Amino acid sequence: MERRSDPTGLALLVVDMINTYEHEDAELLVPSVERVVPVLAGLLDRARGAGVPVIYANDNFGLWRSHHGELVDAALAGSHADLIEPIRPDDESLFVVKARHSAFYETPLAYLLWRLAVGQVVLAGAVTEQCVLYSALDAHIRHLEVTVPKDAVASIHPHLASAALEMMELNMGARIVTAKEIDFTDSSAGS
Repeated sequence: MERRSDPTGLALLVVDMINTYEHEDAELLVPSVERVVPVLAGLLDRARGAGVPVIYANDNFGLWRSHHGELVDAALAGSHADLIEPIRPDDESLFVVKARHSAFYETPLAYLLWRLAVGQVVLAGAVTEQCVLYSALDAHIRHLEVTVPKDAVASIHPHLASAALEMMELNMGARIVTAKEIDFTDSSAGS
């Protein structure tokens, strides 16, 4: 993979949406995910249609020997396959397996974004007040512009999600918008 020359490239980063929903707080998360999935599916379609790289950053469910295909298969075999199918990675999607909250922590994501000459990330997924927040902070400290479509992020605790979005906007300069406001064909979509 050669590095593109345009340092202002844009990528869509989907955090922790490939999920078996067999964890603590799943019953609180699922209703929010149900609202987000159709919005995220539309966002994915638009990004793919515009040729914008789509990168999934996902927990490994404690399956340390697995690869992304196994994680997708495990999620599709679970009781909430209907939440996975509309947003599943396609053959062009990139995938980073993560072990902690941030998509950047101990993963090759920063290097991948550098190789793709990405200067702007659109962060979507779960959970707003945890993994999305920490990923936004790590993107910010790496001098990436961050856009968060507030209707394409799921939460466990709505009041904490609202606070997290406000923190991203005020403390990290993130652009908080609706998914409809993102134009993947415009090179300034994330700014």
